Amino acid sequence: MEIDFDLGTFEGFNFRDQSAICRILTAAEVISWDHDKQGEAEFWPSGDRPEVAMLFKSRSTVSGAELCELNRLLNELGGDDAHHFLQIHYAINVSGSALSDLTREQVEDYPLQIFFGTSFLDVRREAAYELFELYYPEEYRVWEKSLCDGLIFDTDWFLDSPVFYTEEIRLGDQVALLVVAQ
Repeated sequence: MEIDFDLGTFEGFNFRDQSAICRILTAAEVISWDHDKQGEAEFWPSGDRPEVAMLFKSRSTVSGAELCELNRLLNELGGDDAHHFLQIHYAINVSGSALSDLTREQVEDYPLQIFFGTSFLDVRREAAYELFELYYPEEYRVWEKSLCDGLIFDTDWFLDSPVFYTEEIRLGDQVALLVVAQ
């Protein structure tokens, strides 16, 4: 199978040789690995594509079939940008969906909001104000128009409340905040 996107590289262990595979493998090589001819092996992301490593962070191995499913789903979503990887991450690692069962519609139906930036503090602040305005428009207008110096909006208290699920993720030089209103 041909891979349409850069899924990074992979390290591996060959059980026949009882040793690490001495070279870095591409996703296409993992998919085409013949376990009968080349030996039973397991693979894991080497980390050069942080989005792929994030998807499989809770797993010790990644199969070629899973990489094919990831490629399929990225095609359905329209590309391999960070936003799509984060949507898939939420679906499989938070909501518990199986990668092989996911469709574009299911991934897009999650009420997930994603905020990007270079600093978690700035991203959290931006997200809190935007969500405050979105979910509590009347209260936001009152707060915004208030001349009272003591009326403080605590962004951390707001985002850390039980109303929201939040997860902070570092993707290379970029940071992302995932937020779902519960």
